[in-house]
Amino acid sequence: QVQLVESGGGLVQPGGSLRLSCVASGSIVSINAMGWYRQAPGKQRELVAVKPSGGSTNYADSVKGRFTISRDNAKNTVYLQMNSLKPEDTAVYYCNADVVPYRGTDYRAMYWGQGTQVTVSS
Repeated sequence: QVQLVESGGGLVQPGGSLRLSCVASGSIVSINAMGWYRQAPGKQRELVAVKPSGGSTNYADSVKGRFTISRDNAKNTVYLQMNSLKPEDTAVYYCNADVVPYRGTDYRAMYWGQGTQVTVSS
């Protein structure tokens, strides 16, 4: 089993910054992509940013230039630095990882964290 645990959410004023962290643990042979999604009340979950183990990073247009995703592969951790936050960034943010959990197979599975609330309000 694989667990993803997010931290770093909270309440911040417009224009402020937050840094989210997500640590993956458990049965992990390797991790392909790690990323962040968010879901605002009454809306569908949407991609915020994803960082493959190789290849280019992908950002939602709404966060380009304000958010930065990074990874520490040795720690199975992904971060999301969020700057110049806006009220429309308010949502529950979910960590996601594409994991190979077993050696000797091509099996891979997607795992999700429990989510962390980010509220941008004055």
